[in-house]
Amino acid sequence: MKRIGIFGGTFNPPHIAHSIASECVREQLDLEKILFIPSAVPPLKLSIDSHHRLAMSKLAFSGNKFFAVSEIEFENVNEKSFTVDTLTKLKKIYSNTKLFLIIGIDKLEELPKWKEPERLSGLCTLTVINRPGYDLKNVKAEYLENTVFAEIPFMEISSTEIRRRVNDGKSIKYFVNDEVEKYIYDNGLYK
Repeated sequence: MKRIGIFGGTFNPPHIAHSIASECVREQLDLEKILFIPSAVPPLKLSIDSHHRLAMSKLAFSGNKFFAVSEIEFENVNEKSFTVDTLTKLKKIYSNTKLFLIIGIDKLEELPKWKEPERLSGLCTLTVINRPGYDLKNVKAEYLENTVFAEIPFMEISSTEIRRRVNDGKSIKYFVNDEVEKYIYDNGLYK
């Protein structure tokens, strides 16, 4: 049976910590590939135009043969993107494949806010990556069923910090890859 990691998010912008975390998870869980899924209309976050985020994701993740970017959430670009709906579609596309949904431990705490979180364990194996300052004491036991944990290096890099740095006129070199940095400046994003 194939094993594919699913890493969804706003990727606003995608940065090196996304790539490093994904590569660590891929190796630890022996995944054949990681499928990055930028959300077209994120239900819980405000974001820049989705097509910019999709373009940056393609630039950010194209350098690794084990990484691919999916446009599945862009099929209905005017509708909010919900993880449970995307996973349901992916299960049809990738039959006979075990899906591993990669989320940070902070998102595990937010699962009760997601659409139909109780269905997730039937669609995928939740793959939780560590983040500084979080633990499992605030997570309901039911969300730990069909869950695995992956260790990644602690990195104090966030999309929020990158947006702030661009707005403040500070360098983002090495926070994002060169192609994403150029895209941000060429398109006047985050100012």
